[in-house]
Amino acid sequence: MEFHHHGYESTDPRVRPAAGAGIDRPAEIPDEVDVLIVGAGPAAMLLAAQLSRFPELVVRIVERRGGRLPVGQADGIQARTVETFQAFGFAERIIAEAYRITETAFWKPDPEDPSRIVRTARTPDDAQGLSEFPHLVVNQARVLDYFAEAAANAPGRIVPDWGWEFTGLEIADRGSHPVTATLRRSADPDGGAPEGAERTVRAKYVVGGDGARSRVRASIGRRLEGDAAFHAWGVLDVLANTDFPDVRTKSAIQSHDGGNILLIPREGGYLFRLYVDLGEVAEDDDGAVRRTPTDEIIARANAILHPYSVDVKSIAWHSVYEVGHRLADGLDDVPAELSGRRTPRVFLMGDACHTHSAKAGQGMNVSMQDGFNLGWKLGLVLRGQSPETLLATYAAERSVTARDLIEFDRVWSTLMATPADEMEDPTELERFYVQGAEFSNGFKTEYLPSMIVGGAEHQALATGFPIGKRFKSAEVVRRSDANPLHLGHLHEADGRWRVYAFADAAAPGTPGSALEAWAEWFGADPASPLLRCTREGADDDAVLDVKVVYQQDYTEVEPGDVPRVFKPAKGPFDLVDLDKIFAGGHGTDIFAERGISRDGAVVVVRPDMYVAAVLPLSARAELAEFFAAHLLPQRG
Repeated sequence: MEFHHHGYESTDPRVRPAAGAGIDRPAEIPDEVDVLIVGAGPAAMLLAAQLSRFPELVVRIVERRGGRLPVGQADGIQARTVETFQAFGFAERIIAEAYRITETAFWKPDPEDPSRIVRTARTPDDAQGLSEFPHLVVNQARVLDYFAEAAANAPGRIVPDWGWEFTGLEIADRGSHPVTATLRRSADPDGGAPEGAERTVRAKYVVGGDGARSRVRASIGRRLEGDAAFHAWGVLDVLANTDFPDVRTKSAIQSHDGGNILLIPREGGYLFRLYVDLGEVAEDDDGAVRRTPTDEIIARANAILHPYSVDVKSIAWHSVYEVGHRLADGLDDVPAELSGRRTPRVFLMGDACHTHSAKAGQGMNVSMQDGFNLGWKLGLVLRGQSPETLLATYAAERSVTARDLIEFDRVWSTLMATPADEMEDPTELERFYVQGAEFSNGFKTEYLPSMIVGGAEHQALATGFPIGKRFKSAEVVRRSDANPLHLGHLHEADGRWRVYAFADAAAPGTPGSALEAWAEWFGADPASPLLRCTREGADDDAVLDVKVVYQQDYTEVEPGDVPRVFKPAKGPFDLVDLDKIFAGGHGTDIFAERGISRDGAVVVVRPDMYVAAVLPLSARAELAEFFAAHLLPQRG
């Protein structure tokens, strides 16, 4: 975290000075806004936290509830999501309070007495070393709290407007704020407009994060398509005493004939969640199964757990749901026949565009990545740094991820509902769990080539950074203070692109080296995207955050030998930033660990932490062309 470069600060550095629309932010929603976010769930709150880093924008988030969510429904947090939390500045704090999943226990009927269950396997949670971050369990309400804090503490000072219900919208053919949204006062938490009062807000863009019954989705004529599996599950968050030995370990439990259970320990040491199999649902049930009494769900759980039992003392939250797999027929308001010819004005995120079972722990996680994907794109377009065509990449990229999610969950939910003695292979459930680890941990997403994802012609220069996939961090040593740290942990959700120059084998300061030539061009040539895309008077790294990684040990790197482009001037005092110079040492070698060529390479990473391009140090024109496709010139 950087601070003091605008002057000495003694207060909490996580609370940044208000700027732009964040200065004296009005309590009442303005008549015109840049972005109107509908809903205050995980995707929406992440989007608000992201856009609060663009304080020049007027952004409001409306929620029909009268205040914060008191009890969270979702609870599983993938390692990829924890990486995202790191970018927003609260990973360490949420890790400290969460339950950490390190393994999953699998229980099946005892072959000698099928009426009893026995443990048959223990599977490490991340045997493949997919991430240095853990897999967590913490309730959704706390996740929302952290994002709300990040949004409120960022310069834009975005906070939810509680008690406003979205009822509909209209989109005009022209005008600076073409979307007119209608809101109705649903609650009166602050003594403002009376309940039932209506008003309209004109917006440049509207984003629907308003859940599976999304009115935003309905207002643009989109619909969820898919089917139901006609299988029901009861979900209980309980405080209970039990003799089940793995009550504090994530457990998948298959009984002989009583159904199955997924047990998830919760944060705090006592609470745990039971997903209890309630069996097949008749097609004419008409929702009756959703009224299943909790006593019946508990009795079913005890039958499955035999010879163990659970004595429930308190129920913190419960629900009954039927498995369904549905995907919206579009993630924005642009009809298929106008794709590429019209700017999207309304977007859908999270449950508003994809719904599925809860047991794979994907819903909240995938939803937040929807918000992360969209947020920086809206910010750059509204700031005038990128063309409006960038916004079409949201639906193009996230619709593929949503389809993959539905297919993954279809298989997983089916396996979880299948009795053990009906499986051809008794280890099928745990095998799928292990084989699907990359997806379930959030790392399977791979964006296809586009205006913001380059081709794979030079992938061999950095095999450990697959183009289109998330930047998999590795340790380096920061030369300024000799601290070993993860390079990816320095990514901030600030809308900036990262450009990593991995040096060739020449020692720092060697005249004519490939890195020296690249740095001279990138830092001084008018054709360089750094100069072309950065406004006069802005910090050198305001748009492109450029870092260098040398092959030498950090003790062999002298800052005076490092090109100036890696030592940008910051703030009103033009203070030189020495924290962008990295090397090996302390047993680290990112070049070997991530398959980076000893001839050097340039790795470009998007603001949402996905690798966008891998190029040789000599490919200057290609690098300039890549950025020219999506970043507008900021100098005459």
